[in-house]
Amino acid sequence: MNSDSGTPAPATVEPVIVGTGPVTPHDVVRVARDGAGVELSPQALAAMATSRARIEALAADPEPVYGVSTGFGALAVRHIPQELRKQLQRSLVRSHAAGSGAEVEAEVVRALMLLRLSTLATGRTGVRPVVAETYAALLSAGITPVVYEYGSLGCSGDLAPLAHVALAVSGEGSVRDAGGALVPAAQALDAAGIAPVELAEKEGLALINGTDGMLGMLVLACHDLRALLRLADVTAAMSVEGLLGTDKVFAPDLQALRPQPGQAVAAANMTRLLADSAIVASHATPDCTVVQDAYSLRCAPQVAGGARDTLDHAERVAGFELAGAVDNPVVTLDGRVESNGNFHGAPVAYVLDFLAIVTADVASISERRTDRFLDKARNHGLPPFLADDPGVDSGLMIAQYTQAALVSELKRLAAPASVDSIPSSAMQEDHVSMGWSAARKLRRALDGLTRVLAIEALTAARALDLRAPLTPAPATAAVRDVLRAYIPGPGPDRYLAPDIEAAVRLAASGALVAGAESVIGPLG
Repeated sequence: MNSDSGTPAPATVEPVIVGTGPVTPHDVVRVARDGAGVELSPQALAAMATSRARIEALAADPEPVYGVSTGFGALAVRHIPQELRKQLQRSLVRSHAAGSGAEVEAEVVRALMLLRLSTLATGRTGVRPVVAETYAALLSAGITPVVYEYGSLGCSGDLAPLAHVALAVSGEGSVRDAGGALVPAAQALDAAGIAPVELAEKEGLALINGTDGMLGMLVLACHDLRALLRLADVTAAMSVEGLLGTDKVFAPDLQALRPQPGQAVAAANMTRLLADSAIVASHATPDCTVVQDAYSLRCAPQVAGGARDTLDHAERVAGFELAGAVDNPVVTLDGRVESNGNFHGAPVAYVLDFLAIVTADVASISERRTDRFLDKARNHGLPPFLADDPGVDSGLMIAQYTQAALVSELKRLAAPASVDSIPSSAMQEDHVSMGWSAARKLRRALDGLTRVLAIEALTAARALDLRAPLTPAPATAAVRDVLRAYIPGPGPDRYLAPDIEAAVRLAASGALVAGAESVIGPLG
């Protein structure tokens, strides 16, 4: 579900309007992945001008004010004279732009920029309108600052990633231009007709104190996992069918005995997907000797449903965070400038870890279903490993190895980042959230889940073909047909990696779910 690391082209779609209220998850996806541009509302510009006037009044006051006329963090005790304050802002951004490692994906950086801009637009950070306008201009021009994998502890927010963006807005550092070329920031801004910003009092701090990186990745992850859970219902239904399982256990009255909301959704999806299956009907007879199906079949809605309920909670937390104005200090509605701890990423970090756990478990149960297909003792009459000539051919034996390796990796990625904390800033920041790390591993986990489900779909589709002349349900047949447009059906062994990658592309693009929905309508 994740896009590649290339920079989106400049916007040709309707721009996202950023006002004093929160942007929506849909706005984040549009800007991050679709290249939508950004415009600031008149209300946002007015709110920023009002709070800026308060900051400038405090800057002229001989009484020190944290973040306005003092140093930062452990150095907050020093009062900074007015003639050194622009240098202070430059030094803050340059020193905090200390990331290392591989470049972070363009979609993550664009999401981060939009969310920082949204906070600036609330008027609670005290920046000049021109600062926010410059962020909007970079997004609309498709200019993406280079941000690196390592550097954020998730408190005070995502300091290093945000500092790399602030550095680019100031005309320093490196960016990817609209064509994806790596160029100096000053060159890209000049080519786009954007003047770099010389930061004034409070502004450097306002640009780097936020949970925007981890939040942006949470919003994108929620979007992707929602789609993958629909795919998990599709692949589970195909497996139930191909393994001669029953759909009776998904009946609404049975699900209602345990009123978990996500479970009901998943079971309803599977019932619809299996409707009118000649394969299911063929063994739904009094002489069927199977008493009950294995857990990986029978309990599929309980697992995918629990994942949905966890996702609902994560989306609720993301909604609260999108409505926030995270900065330190902040300008309150009555004009006070107050220090606070809202930049701590704990609420976001926790749900990022929760999602990594359910991602691993949905993949784990998928792999168990695939394994059943390949074992002659458990697959109800299919050839070993679904091979064309078992012994000569290995069939899909090693595809399951690939799946198992992915699931093992996902279990490691499910180990929570948010339980860790490494003190920093001379013990001023003595407890940190590690939310950025939680978000980074969740992105890898979602890629792994996509691959695991794609392999299950590939395996189940071959099994459905091998059940001929019995025919699958219209919905699962449609999914099988989407795969068959790119991947041949059963036959002698062939180079398998391209088939797996084709299935992964179809899974990631939503084409497999769309195939089912073309028959039965939208899945829950």
